[in-house]
Amino acid sequence: MINRSPKPDPKSDPWRIPVAVLQIPESGLHRELDADDAVRKAVADAAGLREIFSAHASLDVTPKGGGRFHVAGNVRARIGQTCVVTLDPIENDIDEPIDLIFAPPGQIPELADLVDDAAEDHAETPDPPEPIVNGMIDLGRLATDALLLGIDPYPRKPDAVFEHEVTAPDPEDHPFAALKALKATPKAKPGKKPKDK
Repeated sequence: MINRSPKPDPKSDPWRIPVAVLQIPESGLHRELDADDAVRKAVADAAGLREIFSAHASLDVTPKGGGRFHVAGNVRARIGQTCVVTLDPIENDIDEPIDLIFAPPGQIPELADLVDDAAEDHAETPDPPEPIVNGMIDLGRLATDALLLGIDPYPRKPDAVFEHEVTAPDPEDHPFAALKALKATPKAKPGKKPKDK
């Protein structure tokens, strides 16, 4: 049988490093990932960033039994953004941890129920597992997701202060000013003519 799943779009998923779960040794594996220029540009464009200067992921993939795998590590990046106060270009560092369980798709509903039960018991709720898609775990996609989660949506320079300009309200500038102007002009009464002297 031929797998006819659609090919990933490099624009929406630019950092791809798939790992076949069947090739992960019992002792696990460690991967150091560095995004090249093209990947950094594509991720920056997708995220609306000025630039990504560097992006590095350090990940450990460990088998957990039952076809499940634990992926742990972190993503570090230096990104270029625009300060929301001054509109000056600034650079920010990202250091996002990764700690996820991957499981075969058939186990996801059962494991999700366990997560729901833990939430009802008010215990520390673990994240539901991620599905293993077509026998692969995409470490690049995982690193991209972590990097995107670490972006500050409202970046500002450390010394930037928003100064709101306060002006005294104009006493003549209010919603009823037009009505007041109409009241001030005298009107002739209908049906009566002015008297001649």
